[in-house]
Amino acid sequence: MSKKLVLFLGVLGLLMACDGDKGELPFGFVQPEHFPAATYTLDNNPISKEGFELGKFIFNDPLLSRDSTVSCASCHDQRVAFADPQHRLSIGIDAQVGARNAPPIFNLAFVNEFFWDGGVTHVDFIPLNPIANPVEMDQDIAVVIEKMQASALYQQKFATAFGEGTEINSARMLHALSQFMVMMVSANSSYDRYLLEGEVLSASALRGLALFEDNCAACHEGNLFTDRNFRNNGLDAEVTDVGRYLITQQDEDLAKFKVPSLRNVALTAPYMHDGRFETLEAVLEHYNSGVQPSATLDPLLQSAGVLGIPLSEQQQADIVAFLETLTDEEFVSNPLFFAP
Repeated sequence: MSKKLVLFLGVLGLLMACDGDKGELPFGFVQPEHFPAATYTLDNNPISKEGFELGKFIFNDPLLSRDSTVSCASCHDQRVAFADPQHRLSIGIDAQVGARNAPPIFNLAFVNEFFWDGGVTHVDFIPLNPIANPVEMDQDIAVVIEKMQASALYQQKFATAFGEGTEINSARMLHALSQFMVMMVSANSSYDRYLLEGEVLSASALRGLALFEDNCAACHEGNLFTDRNFRNNGLDAEVTDVGRYLITQQDEDLAKFKVPSLRNVALTAPYMHDGRFETLEAVLEHYNSGVQPSATLDPLLQSAGVLGIPLSEQQQADIVAFLETLTDEEFVSNPLFFAP
């Protein structure tokens, strides 16, 4: 079987519901052949079409917030890989401004630590943070469940997803949201097709790939384009956000943030934990000339007395051309994820 056919069948599997009589492929999670194995506990929360649809409905429902004005989708737009293109820092209830940029959502099934500081270690618990955060949704999870229990629509949706007579509770709500989010697999960019099928990339993108492998891949490694680690990339000489230290209370983690995946990065501006850079060109210029020294600056950014990653304008342009090949147009336009 060709790799192209495998990729096609994977996409088809995402779009079809289970129907043994018709011989259709089962609805569920598809492991990309060139990705590391999924780490999400699928055995504890098997994905069904009904559970997925419930999760999608909840993801788009502002009922999660105190005054029913903010949903998960308010900060996570599918058209830009479920990032927030409008705000440098996340905007929550009562137009309050958050402390960090809302990250994109995809390929969560392959990661064990979430948010910029890694404060959550399982997909199922991700929604608890924004729901309870007074700047984001400002809602007690118990109140969310009470609202759902009082809703005939939610009673019907939970019964469809989990069976007649099942209780609406926080565990089932979180499992439904996870079923929706775990299915957000982005693995079909031009680069993927180059890797699997030899699709032609431009000369500039190929030069950029070589430069990326030499200068960037140590942190943005593998086909997830992240080493899933936490690093200080020299944004500030003085600490403006303690980052990972907030979770570990270890001095060596001061001002360290999770290395983000670079998949779909051309769509997910603004960049960095505080959204300070509006373009990829600005990001690369930071690494070229803007890296600031500090006690926890990553060793990869301070070599032989040189800070950062010196790159010419042409080299930077070539890297941008390569990064643009990581855009997964199929993912950001997939009707499977359209709001109900």
